[in-house]
Amino acid sequence: MASHIVGYPRMGPKRELKFALESFWDKKSSAEDLQKVAAGLRSSIWKQMADAGIKYIPSNTFSYYDQVLDTTALLGAVPPRYGWNGGEIGFDTYFSMARGNASVPAMEMTKWFDTNYHFIVPELGPDVRFSYASHKAVDEYKEAKALGVNTVPVLVGPVSYLLLSKPAKGVEKTFSLLSLLPKILPIYKEVISELKAAGASWIQFDEPTLVLDLDAHQLQAFTAAYADLESTLSGLNVLIETYFADLTSGAYKTLIELKGVTAYGLDLVRGTKTIDLIKTNFPKGKFLFAGVVDGRNIWANDLASSLGTLQALEAIVGKDNLVVSTSCSLLHTAVDLVNETKLDDEIKSWLAFAAQKVVEVNALAKALAGQKDEAFFASNATAQASRKSSPRVTNEAVQKAAAALKGSDHRRATNVSARLDAQQKKLNLPILPTTTIGSFPQTLELRRVRREFKANKISEDNYVKAIKEEIKKVVDLQEELDIDVLVHGEPEVSTPLCFGLLKLVGYLEAS
Repeated sequence: MASHIVGYPRMGPKRELKFALESFWDKKSSAEDLQKVAAGLRSSIWKQMADAGIKYIPSNTFSYYDQVLDTTALLGAVPPRYGWNGGEIGFDTYFSMARGNASVPAMEMTKWFDTNYHFIVPELGPDVRFSYASHKAVDEYKEAKALGVNTVPVLVGPVSYLLLSKPAKGVEKTFSLLSLLPKILPIYKEVISELKAAGASWIQFDEPTLVLDLDAHQLQAFTAAYADLESTLSGLNVLIETYFADLTSGAYKTLIELKGVTAYGLDLVRGTKTIDLIKTNFPKGKFLFAGVVDGRNIWANDLASSLGTLQALEAIVGKDNLVVSTSCSLLHTAVDLVNETKLDDEIKSWLAFAAQKVVEVNALAKALAGQKDEAFFASNATAQASRKSSPRVTNEAVQKAAAALKGSDHRRATNVSARLDAQQKKLNLPILPTTTIGSFPQTLELRRVRREFKANKISEDNYVKAIKEEIKKVVDLQEELDIDVLVHGEPEVSTPLCFGLLKLVGYLEAS
């Protein structure tokens, strides 16, 4: 039974990439130094997955910033303000798009679906001249192959890329971004052809926008795109990966009817209703990459429950066509539990970070193939029972209250207009109120206080006092500037303990 990982954290187990990037941005190290750190991280990630027994190991999921910006570079979709004149896109242009520079601002950043990660939003229009401007996907596939690891190169799918974009400044808001599909598909074909020539046998297209509420025109774009790519993809096994939610019946139908596609990757953690669609209709002879290990939390998988789900799916799609996978990229969880040396054994037994989730995926695949590690499953079952019964996480009163909730409790008793009227009477806001939204900068003084508190050089009372003083400063500043909706500046963000936040809530209410 085969196993697969959608993607893996790129920062490194000890945040090596973060420190290397900051050093490079501060001009304390060279591009070569940064590339060396990145290559070391990629190598260790591939080796780790190979050693764990993962069959379908992803490449091109590493990024210096984010995967959508990488695709913008691949397509040469650089806004004119960055002065790029063609050729392979280097760090200067890449990071200028991400962070801006002394003369031009960065591109817009927005949330990656409903996660805590963000991506740089592509700025597109009818006059964009696309070109194959970043060979990163092919280079990283070859890099892994040279290390003896045959990977599945991953690309952001062409339709999701366009649906996640926005019209560039000066372009009509009504401009159809999907009208650019015929302009970007030739570049995708170039990349696919190079990957085939390099020896790739599988390719993964991430099309997460399939989980959104799409209209018929948008769904048709997927059909058209993969029909156009079909001949180029010939000879490759093609995986279309979706994640973060259920598919609608229309999106599922579109997905399973795509031309040239071999396999479908589905999030069966957040997309529990998708299982019903699979039971109703799954194309014969196709592969199901079943995302049963949660890629978005830090908790150990309930292996017995997941194995039961997989066994039910095996009866539908066939033993040889079922692949055990993560629900999404492991980018969204911590890297390796081995570095958590201060946690007690009970709590540690409840957790699984990216490295441990890789092991879970392979353990499930082996169990499904009749090679179940009884000791590993027994230890997991003990940890699951411990977490469910422990007073550290179980509150009977909360459980009863949650069980008593009705469907109507999840809906507001008043409509939006009534709430807006009440808000206006209370706050008396202008038509366009001003606010800073959230965090203020983490000052050097604030960082010093946090370091000293973590090192036990100052007391909890002194730490809380310093945080309160910082809150007062930012509140006073906002009042001086006549800001309408005040925030406290979130000075407690990154504090390793949550007690500070709880005390600050009381302080803010009193203020």
